[in-house]
Amino acid sequence: MRVHKVNILLISTLMIFHTHCSPQNKEGKDTCIDREPYAAGKFYSGRPEELRTDLKTLFGNAVQKKNEHIVAVISPHAGYVYSGEVAASAFNQIDRNKKYKHIFLIGSSHVKYMGGASVYYKGNYKTPLGTVTVDRELAKKLVDEHEVFTIDKEADAYEHSLEVQLPFLQYVLSEDISLIPIIIGSQSTQVCKEIASILKPYLNEENLFVISTDFSHYPSYQDAMTVDIATANAILLNDPREFLQTLKRNTDKNIPNLATSICGWTSVLTLLYMTEGNDLIEISPILYKNSGDTPYGDKNRVVGYYALAVSMKGNSSQTSGTFLANPEDRKELLQIARETVESYVRKRTVPSVGAEKLTDDLKVHSGAFVTLHKDGNLRGCIGRFNADEPLYKVVQDMAVSSSTQDLRFPPVKPDELDQIDIEISVLTPLKKIENIDEIILGKHGIYIKKGFANGTFLPQVATETGWTLEEFLGHCARDKAGIGWDGWKEAEIYTYEAIIFSEKDFNLR
Repeated sequence: MRVHKVNILLISTLMIFHTHCSPQNKEGKDTCIDREPYAAGKFYSGRPEELRTDLKTLFGNAVQKKNEHIVAVISPHAGYVYSGEVAASAFNQIDRNKKYKHIFLIGSSHVKYMGGASVYYKGNYKTPLGTVTVDRELAKKLVDEHEVFTIDKEADAYEHSLEVQLPFLQYVLSEDISLIPIIIGSQSTQVCKEIASILKPYLNEENLFVISTDFSHYPSYQDAMTVDIATANAILLNDPREFLQTLKRNTDKNIPNLATSICGWTSVLTLLYMTEGNDLIEISPILYKNSGDTPYGDKNRVVGYYALAVSMKGNSSQTSGTFLANPEDRKELLQIARETVESYVRKRTVPSVGAEKLTDDLKVHSGAFVTLHKDGNLRGCIGRFNADEPLYKVVQDMAVSSSTQDLRFPPVKPDELDQIDIEISVLTPLKKIENIDEIILGKHGIYIKKGFANGTFLPQVATETGWTLEEFLGHCARDKAGIGWDGWKEAEIYTYEAIIFSEKDFNLR
């Protein structure tokens, strides 16, 4: 790949603002002042034709579109000669033919600390490829109505993390962009949560969120790969707490020269606060590289770059994100499971369920597991993958099986019922994988099959045990499938996801 090398060193440059629109805004008070490019000639070429040629090369080498219904991408912001291919791979995932109502471009400040975030609304953003229109009305509304948002010209003027994303957007979407530029200047997780709560209503297929961040800074090539994969896996779990814990674990390892695991952590955290708990959301890895992979990088001190995409799952009831989103549906399933266990353990009868009163989600054909815990310890767990019966019926069957037919435990006795907590895991269809790197611990359950032998672990097993990937596979192969610790290496491996909820979640126990 040949990309024109530009000077990426930050040099002292006087920032010039240029009046490009009407002298006054709609209220007749504020002069419209466009934000001139600062990073042009440093992080990317400042010459329009050369920049277009560079972008054409980068997109030509980038990962092609892998997912539909993209609502957010995570993209690096280093010099194009270092991170441009990874950034182009991120932007390749968005729909080029779509008119996004708004594009929320979010980065973490490299320049100035602020108590909240700056939203520039005084004018538009300019690059060598032209002007990117800012939705000044919405941007100003955010500032006027929420104390966490302000406008700080100094923070915007010298910040590169937003600007370097714009030529990619212009190349993909031409001039049809309505931008909301947000620079987070706080290190507070509470501020990130507050920003997320404000922006969350905009997280839908009408809009696009672009999160600007590089990953590890300055460790060796191999250490960078280790840290960056751990950080990315935490993001893929869509769990802000796990993300923060992973960053702490990375720091605690005292890796030489590691300045940060991810410079835009507040921006990524804000995204995760928006997406957590939403069964509609799926986060996918697109491409990883670091500066040591380029002709200009030093493998002894590298910076990591990761492209990730956030999409909305399908449109069917079981994958649309509305499936079992209603807490009342989940409580109903737990109640069905509870009444079934109580009735069968005490009287060996299965209670009838008035299906006509159930919602459509509870009658969808789906696999499920029912897990019983007693005093925090496993007391029984049985499920099935095949979706040949309505969900409520599967839950009833598995409630009976887990309480009386799990051969690892004696049948549940009536005097134990008050001490048992019921957990239900509703399963997505099995997906056969060819590479174990496709398994995301905590997100994916595994099903291992070799001949007539098979075994499975639910996604939560990896989180509860703290096992590594090989331990997860080894225990499943040996302890569940009975094919030996390394048996998974010659077996078929499938992954699945689960919607997990328990009586404790609703204070039912």
